Formats: sequence, structure tokens, C-alpha cells
Amino acid sequence: MTKFFCWIMSSREILPAGCRAVVGDVADPAVIERVIDADTAVVFHLAAVVSGEAEENFDLGMRVNLDATRLLLERCRSLGTCPKVLFASSVAAFGPEGGRILSSTPNRPLTSYGTQKAIAELMLNDYARKGFIQGIAFRLPTVVVRPGRPNRAASSFASSILREPLQGQAMVCPVRKDVGVWLTSPRSIVSAFIHGADLDLEKLGTWRTLNLPGLTVALEEMVAALVRKGGDAGLISWELDPAIQKIVDTWPVSIDTPEATALGFVTDSSIDEVIDIFLEEDIERAPA
Repeated sequence: MTKFFCWIMSSREILPAGCRAVVGDVADPAVIERVIDADTAVVFHLAAVVSGEAEENFDLGMRVNLDATRLLLERCRSLGTCPKVLFASSVAAFGPEGGRILSSTPNRPLTSYGTQKAIAELMLNDYARKGFIQGIAFRLPTVVVRPGRPNRAASSFASSILREPLQGQAMVCPVRKDVGVWLTSPRSIVSAFIHGADLDLEKLGTWRTLNLPGLTVALEEMVAALVRKGGDAGLISWELDPAIQKIVDTWPVSIDTPEATALGFVTDSSIDEVIDIFLEEDIERAPA
């Protein structure tokens, strides 16, 4: 039996038919050995301590974002079956380069989260180079609109600024209105991972890290789209949090993605489409 395994931290309990949930510590070798075995063909590694929390809790970020990733790679190596490992990295791996990020732009992260993701990218590339795994790391844009509740990510405001007002709830935005966000929808991310699982990874050559396509959207443009879709902009209050603004200022807002585009990866057409996807698939509607 071919098995797929997805490491993901989530409070959502809805599982597709034929799937099972395993509750455990991603940094526990015994858990990894129990769930990843010789029948595992593909591992989708999405688990992480997100940006804001990784900055506040250095030890936890290192344990989950770095140590657990190496444990996972070592488990895959020990199987001798060369499974595919698709790893969710982040544009936080870049530093404050300014302007447009190119595929050749080096990593100069200025946050603990970005540093941990950059190191994990290098590990995955080396394990793939050695033939232990078939690996690919995706630098994800900010995913908007994330369903559920806000998390500890510094980018959490980018979903909350749409999600909460569309559900009649107030939110506080901790950054400036002119902040630009490089973003994509959950649907596009799911499609990217499925496409990546089917891809001949030898086409990537020796460097197995891809910048995924996205959209550059300023928060004020997001608010305008919110209003077009029937949301109440009056539910948004703007209270600057210097710590979050400092983190966000280190992230790129526009990235060239010719390699990913050539391999068939796509993104959404507009912020309006991103909102429509949320309204169709993830909005929590009050009972009639």
C-alpha cells in the first residue's frame, strides 16, 4: 500500500474519507518512526512554530522548525526507499532586500523563524543531493484567507483583516495600511503541493527550493476588496505593534517565480478571487 503522510499542526478535525489523524509530538523520534514507514511514498511537511512565536520562544522554534525537520529527514533516510518530502518553507527565509526578489537573491533572514526555515531548506537539499530522499522546498507566500482562528504568525493580520469582518467580527490590525503582502490562497497552496507530489523532481536540477507564485497586495487594497465583497471595514481598527511591524518589514513583497511558473505552478488572479475562495469554502456562517 502506498502511503502519504502530512505533518501539519491544526485544530481542525475534519478529515477526508480514508484518512486518519495521529496526535503526537513532531519532535519525538518514536512518533516519527510510528507514522513514517516503508509504505510512505510522500511526506508533506507543514508543521512549524510560526513566525511571531518562534521569535518570542527561541528554544521552541529551534526544536520544532529545525530539530524535528532533521529527525524527519533522518527517518526517511533510514527507510532506504527514497520517499518524496515536500517541505513548507517561507519567504521569511529572505531578508530585507527591498524591491523585487529574484530566484538568485540570497537568503539573509533577520528573524529566528526565517533562519530556521533557511537552514531546513539547506538540509533538505543536501539529503536530496545524497539520494536519501526526493525533496522539494516551497517558499510559500502568506496564505490568505486562512480559515479558523488567528494564530501566532506575525502575518496573521493578513487573514484576520478579511476573515473577521466577513464574519461580522472586529479585528485589530497591528501594522500600517500601506504594508504590502506577497500572498496566495489556501486552494493554490494545496494545488501546489499536489502538483509537486506528481512532479519529476529531477527537473529541478541540483537546487530543490522554489519560490511559489503569489500576488502583491497592499492592506488598503485588501480593505477595498473586502468592501466590494460586502464586508464592513468599520470593524477594523489600526493599532501599530512595533514588534510585529519590525518582523513584517523584513519580508519581501514581490518575488519573481519563473522556475515555478515554467513547472506549471500557478496562483490566484486577484485579491477578489482569494476572497471568493474563502466565501465558497471556508467561511464559518452563523446557523440560519
